[in-house]
Amino acid sequence: MNDCLFCKIIKQEIPSYKIYENEYVYAFLDINPVSDGHALVIPKVHAENLTKTPDLYLVEVSKARKIVAEILQSKLNGVKGFNYISNQEAIAKQVIFHYHEHILPKFKEDEGFLHDKNVNLKYATLEDVFNEITK
Repeated sequence: MNDCLFCKIIKQEIPSYKIYENEYVYAFLDINPVSDGHALVIPKVHAENLTKTPDLYLVEVSKARKIVAEILQSKLNGVKGFNYISNQEAIAKQVIFHYHEHILPKFKEDEGFLHDKNVNLKYATLEDVFNEITK
């Protein structure tokens, strides 16, 4: 889709901090992180939400979530767990209508998982987090 933000990121028309990619998926750091390492995994086919995404891509997104979580766990100090979140439709707070999964590293028990509950981030910029993940 021509005006889809995530499709533009996949085509590299918009820059991103890519942390994983294969033939079917693209994973990158969220520009409005809820926690350090907050990443998104998106299919390389445009589909508005989970129920409209072809099964092959759903499987690949799921496999990529595991790979990305392992990357974040091994590279970011203090990751104790994760939230995996996907919203479907505006009523559920979906903002970008290209299916995506959030991966939120958890560093302490009382961290929220919604965008309006940001926690104190250890890293000053996304570039700092990216550099930590990719070193």
